[in-house]
Amino acid sequence: MRRLVLLALAFTSAIQAAEPVAIDVYRDPSCGCCEDWVRHLQANGFAVNDHVETNMGTIKSSLGVPYSLGSCHTAVIDGKFVEGHVPAADILRLRRQPDLIGAAVPGMPVGSPGMEIGDRQEAYQVIGVTRSGERRVLADYPAR
Repeated sequence: MRRLVLLALAFTSAIQAAEPVAIDVYRDPSCGCCEDWVRHLQANGFAVNDHVETNMGTIKSSLGVPYSLGSCHTAVIDGKFVEGHVPAADILRLRRQPDLIGAAVPGMPVGSPGMEIGDRQEAYQVIGVTRSGERRVLADYPAR
């Protein structure tokens, strides 16, 4: 039993010692859901560098975000774009996929992080984008 307790303490210490994951978020100053998404990231261990911008189109274009995958805010992590209300777990998954230049949740689906309205959730997908522009579904969230 003592060995189990010591193992649990060591594991807890290792988790607490983990450094937050840095991410840069670019958002429009008048967008409330963007602030909610930033709080979602912070609650999930991200250290957010929050950049309030007035010309989001230029930022999205410079990062290679396809227009058809656009949303209200854009983030950058490890040189990859994160467009829209991508859940924190999917951002971590994106980091482990070297063939992808980014991931997006197009639009602003109800129930995605930062777009919570009660217990409603529209169906949505997290779409990954490769250097050649190919797209693939990284995660699928059903309606409930």
